[in-house]
Amino acid sequence: MTKKEPAPVNPGWGGRFSGGHAAIMERINVSIGFDRRLSEQDIAGSLAHAAMLVQQTIITPEDGAEITRGLEQIRAEIAAGTFPFREQHEDIHFNIETRLQELIGAPAGRLHTARSRNDQVATDFRLWVRDAIDGLERALRDLQAALLDRAEEHAATVMPGFTHLQVAQPVTFGHHLLAYVEMLGRDRARLADARRRLNECPLGSAALAGTSFPIDRETTASALRFDRPTANSLDGVSDRDFAIEFLGGVAICGMHLSRLGEEIVLWMSQPFQFIRLSDGFTTGSSIMPQKRNADAAELVRGKSGRLNGALLSLLTMMKGLPLAYGKDMQEDKEPVFEAADTLELCVAACAGMVRDMTVNPEPMRRVAESGYSTATDLADWITRVLGLPFREAHHITGRLVRLAEEQGVDLADLPLAEMRTIEARITQDVFSVLTVERSVESRTSFGGTAPANVRGAVAAARKRFLG
Repeated sequence: MTKKEPAPVNPGWGGRFSGGHAAIMERINVSIGFDRRLSEQDIAGSLAHAAMLVQQTIITPEDGAEITRGLEQIRAEIAAGTFPFREQHEDIHFNIETRLQELIGAPAGRLHTARSRNDQVATDFRLWVRDAIDGLERALRDLQAALLDRAEEHAATVMPGFTHLQVAQPVTFGHHLLAYVEMLGRDRARLADARRRLNECPLGSAALAGTSFPIDRETTASALRFDRPTANSLDGVSDRDFAIEFLGGVAICGMHLSRLGEEIVLWMSQPFQFIRLSDGFTTGSSIMPQKRNADAAELVRGKSGRLNGALLSLLTMMKGLPLAYGKDMQEDKEPVFEAADTLELCVAACAGMVRDMTVNPEPMRRVAESGYSTATDLADWITRVLGLPFREAHHITGRLVRLAEEQGVDLADLPLAEMRTIEARITQDVFSVLTVERSVESRTSFGGTAPANVRGAVAAARKRFLG
């Protein structure tokens, strides 16, 4: 058996290493398989850095022009799919630097003046997360728009409201969908807040201590559309709070989508039959030909666990690291990349299902009428009309519900004479509040389910969230 030669040393490490490293070391160390996704951000950062070096007379304009030409050619190669990504160059930074050397020769060696891979990758990663937030902002806005359209359409469609998954009070389907609009609004706000906090530029922090070259960090920060440079070089290269905050927002948003997915699964099921999804968002069974499964909703529900795992992974990796940089931090990217991809997919799937669903008002109304869902309306009527304390009205209503149960009828079908055996002052007017339609119409308090409220809330939400 021929002994395998040690892998060559990465040329970016300089003259400190003379021997090759073990094959297993190369396998555990290489990151180009995933950090190639940072290519656009790496090129943008290098272009800004090179321009600043020229401005500060640290490199010549001629070298700067050659560097810019080479980087633009590399950008074009990557876009065309012809760039030679090579594992022996370890990561995206050395892959681009090596290719630049092939293209322009000696001037390529001047690009890394006054920077380190530590501040380079920190900058690239912030740029990538910023771009991911911008993409998710657009996707979440689209999902809100879909929900608002359906909420307006069903502002007066009565459905059961649940607590403990028991029929509680009638609401409208539009009102129910608006709850998710509010959740997604908070998700967008959390991501926007994380974006504001991450928008500081680490470039110029170098390895950990800054640099002796007369760089202008404000210039590079501005060129890359950061608000300012990071204030401390140690923190600049070692901070991953921005990625953790991003994953926190992603996990919370995933939880919201999981709740929507769970409700779609319930609404689609035979006991409910509140909605129907087309073939485009359902699957069948390999053995039961009658089945129509809400698999898209189930997968949204299931993928939320992966988002939680990404957050926990990064928190665990970072918790024991001393300042400044440790190779452990190479493990920060895959969870972030996967979480961003997963959430983007889930948001798009939810928007598709919301637009695709056919709403079945009759089953909704039928269930809304069950379980004595207007009992609270009865208690409110007793308090409002008869002037009794609510606790006493609650007690009277409970006795009336028990009487209706014993007779096997709904509250609206309980004869007035029977009601008066419990409370003699009840009048015929009580029946005006015992239908589900009158129940939802009466909920006119701000944020309530009355159809007029829902229509107003849709208009307000369009202005607030869609601009």
